[in-house]
Amino acid sequence: MRKLTLALFFAVYICSVAVHSRIRQKRTWIIDSFNIEEENPGPFPYLLGTIELDRKYLVNFRLHGSGVDKEPKEVLKINQRNGQIWVHKKVDYETFQLLQLTFEATNVSSDKVDTRLGVEVKILDINDHAPVFSPPHYQATMNESSAQGQVVETMNATDGDDSQTPNGTFSFNIISVTPKTDNVEFFLEPTGASITEIFFRGCLDYEKANTYTIVVEAKDHGDKVQLSSTSTVTMNITDKNNHLPEITGQTGPGRVKERESGVEVLRVQVADKDSPGSQAWKAKYTIHGDKETYFKIETDPKTNEGVITVLKAMDYEEQTSRNVSISVANEVPYFSCEITGRPAKRLWDVKTFNEGPGKSLPGFPKLYPVSIAVEDVNDPPEFVPPVRKVGIMENTKLGTHLCTLEAKDPDKTFSSKFHFTKGDDVDNWITVDPETGEVFTAKVLDRESPLLKNSSYSVILYVVDNGEPPMTGTGTLIIQVGDLNDNLPILEVNTLGMCLSDEATMTNITAVDLDLPPYSSPFTYELLGDVKGKWSIDPTRGTTVHLVKENTVYSGVHELQIKVSDNQGLSLTQNLSVTVCDCTSTPNCHLRRSSGAQVGSTAVSIMIFAFLLLLAILLMAFLISCKHEKKMIMTDDEPGWRLLKSNTETLGTDCKVPAKITQLESIQAIKAKPNLISTHDGISKQEVIQQNHQQDYYDSTFPKEQLLRRSLQRNLFQLQAPGEELGDYEPHCYAYEGEPMIDPQLDAISLPENDFNPNVLTNLDWQFNKLASICRPDLML
Repeated sequence: MRKLTLALFFAVYICSVAVHSRIRQKRTWIIDSFNIEEENPGPFPYLLGTIELDRKYLVNFRLHGSGVDKEPKEVLKINQRNGQIWVHKKVDYETFQLLQLTFEATNVSSDKVDTRLGVEVKILDINDHAPVFSPPHYQATMNESSAQGQVVETMNATDGDDSQTPNGTFSFNIISVTPKTDNVEFFLEPTGASITEIFFRGCLDYEKANTYTIVVEAKDHGDKVQLSSTSTVTMNITDKNNHLPEITGQTGPGRVKERESGVEVLRVQVADKDSPGSQAWKAKYTIHGDKETYFKIETDPKTNEGVITVLKAMDYEEQTSRNVSISVANEVPYFSCEITGRPAKRLWDVKTFNEGPGKSLPGFPKLYPVSIAVEDVNDPPEFVPPVRKVGIMENTKLGTHLCTLEAKDPDKTFSSKFHFTKGDDVDNWITVDPETGEVFTAKVLDRESPLLKNSSYSVILYVVDNGEPPMTGTGTLIIQVGDLNDNLPILEVNTLGMCLSDEATMTNITAVDLDLPPYSSPFTYELLGDVKGKWSIDPTRGTTVHLVKENTVYSGVHELQIKVSDNQGLSLTQNLSVTVCDCTSTPNCHLRRSSGAQVGSTAVSIMIFAFLLLLAILLMAFLISCKHEKKMIMTDDEPGWRLLKSNTETLGTDCKVPAKITQLESIQAIKAKPNLISTHDGISKQEVIQQNHQQDYYDSTFPKEQLLRRSLQRNLFQLQAPGEELGDYEPHCYAYEGEPMIDPQLDAISLPENDFNPNVLTNLDWQFNKLASICRPDLML
């Protein structure tokens, strides 16, 4: 066991006060030295040392501070009587390097502290920690093309022992490298007490080793024992292009039929020692000697072969084969590294090459010759020329000869006999003689046909040879149709709107003619009829002219006749409807008329419905009342008939409504409430009672007819009540027609004021006297 040295930092003095004595005497302490190591295994407790005191009175010993009542607690204890210090457990140097305590001596008789000293206890270090790498394992990646002398990895380690002692210092060393190859060597260069870097010398070669495992040791410099640990560095190598690709052969027919494109004709094989699938292995092909770009070559991603495809069709008559050359390279530049010497120094002697812009390996790339044969096939005949234009005037008679088609067969080894046929002829304008190729019109041609574009009509034609298989050539016939004056000028619009004004106003009118100049515009306009002082045209010649309205024209719809002549004098007289209304600057007469028509249409519909309903009811009444004895119309003085007052303005009927029908409702009411019988509509009580008996007999005899009459009478009363016959309906919005017109106005309507002539009454028959007395009683006096 190593000894613990007890250091006394303060001056030792002894002052003793004798009991009942005023004289102080000096005392001295005598303390021994001890040593102890950290992590002492015991057994515990063991004696650290004894404090001896030169005294003539009794003292109690005490210890306070680190190791006793402060961390680390209960490590040391002192016997208060004899001064022995005991160690009870281990102390770790890396946690506590120094224990600071306070030593006290207390007089037993007075229980006062006689002496107080500061004490330091130093813990001695031992080599109990090995160096530790952080992290414990390393991963590194290097390109195969990396130059020697580059850092592979930087490593770091720490030791928990005192760095000021050999136990806390350490060094690095490479223990092993797997696999061992002759092209590369690894070495270490420390950059600090706890850091080192790994380097390599030589040339990396992916094909020899794609991964290296390097074991590095860190070992301390302990006196009695040396502790160490290791770490593993895994270095992965990325393959680069240090092997050139080489074309080894070809497969495929190497032949293509003329006029054939988009087909594969050849495959080129290549060998490369680089890692399959990597950019250093993938081939990139180039075609040389193909200025017309007949071919393209692409890389098959699975096999790395070069696939040659025909881009443009070739003609056997022009060339029977095509000779080109193929070169191959990789997707990444080529590099090389060669060891020329291994001197005993930091780096070896090497020779390198890196391909780049303007820098290539001599003799590279190598060209590989390829020949593609062209096979002859039956070529289609060709029109001469492919597009033919012919001219003809419109309205030419049916069967007119247009042209004779010509064709040639470019084939030299096949038959040149062929026939003609028609393809796309939308309006069936022509016929084609299949043997001679003569083209005739099949109908009268019209230049104004909507099928023409820029006065031209196109027809697709075919020529077919008798080869095996038959081949077809395509041509186009463009028929350019000349114009004749066969169309009349017409107005673009035949309805106009104009505003009332105190001055003359004008609006534009325009005519169109489907013919071309000089058979169309400028046009000549002429107003016909009585228009003097009301309407005029200014100017009278042109495409668009002004229609002038004088201030004498009243509001309303005016029908004008206008004669429009083309440039050759061919004319057409047309009607022009002009609506004049009270407006400001923009005529809105048409809008007003449309609005009025929209509002009126609903009212007209209701009126038609009401009229039809009334007509049906009157027809039923007529059938009922007229199927019995027909009687002449009588005056109101004739008993049994009544003239009803009505404000319904509808057509009359040849049948009067019998008063008996109007009495049915009253009779039914009296039957229900006989106590309320009174004179009703001119019928006395006795008559009502008598008619009641008659009605009972009538109802029992003709129940269905009675019900029909009651229904008819109820409908007639409804028709006599205006506004009630259609029920009480709310208006419904069916569509939104925009914002309402601001300040709408009605067109002025002129109605003649014809007063009623009372002398007419004298000429009326006796049947209308009663009606006249109701309508105009003031004139019947």
